[in-house]
Amino acid sequence: MGTNGSTMLKPLRQGLPPLDPAAVSDAASCALPARFEAVREARRFTRGTLDRWDVGDRFDDICLVVSELVTNALRHAVPAGECRGGEQSPCVRLHLMRWSERLVCAVRDPSHETPVPRDSDDFSAESGRGLFLVESFADSWGWHPLAGSLDGKVVWALFRLRTAC
Repeated sequence: MGTNGSTMLKPLRQGLPPLDPAAVSDAASCALPARFEAVREARRFTRGTLDRWDVGDRFDDICLVVSELVTNALRHAVPAGECRGGEQSPCVRLHLMRWSERLVCAVRDPSHETPVPRDSDDFSAESGRGLFLVESFADSWGWHPLAGSLDGKVVWALFRLRTAC
């Protein structure tokens, strides 16, 4: 990342979201195939899930970030549009997890490459702004490599939810 320009992002955080996974109140996930139509499937899945969870004014932010994370996974983490592990093993998996006042969307992919935000002031470019949008709309985000027999990484975004008064 560069040190100048109005689009400078915070340093990329490596690690898990700062939430206790045992305290999750709602969770949903779906496997996505290695084709760009999967972004539409991810949006549909996210909208249906968020409708049931009542996330208030963060609905559109979360849907946008899910689209960007899934697009990035398909574009940069799936080699030549094909899954490792064949058709039986999904390339990308979307996880949505809700706590009382927070929501995490996490996208698992088969790559070991670190997500790298582009340092670009060119807002007319047709691509390259995905992680800038994630940074802009999520409260925090990061990534972590998968452990054990799982291959790849998870890129996550955390959203603070307003509670009803």
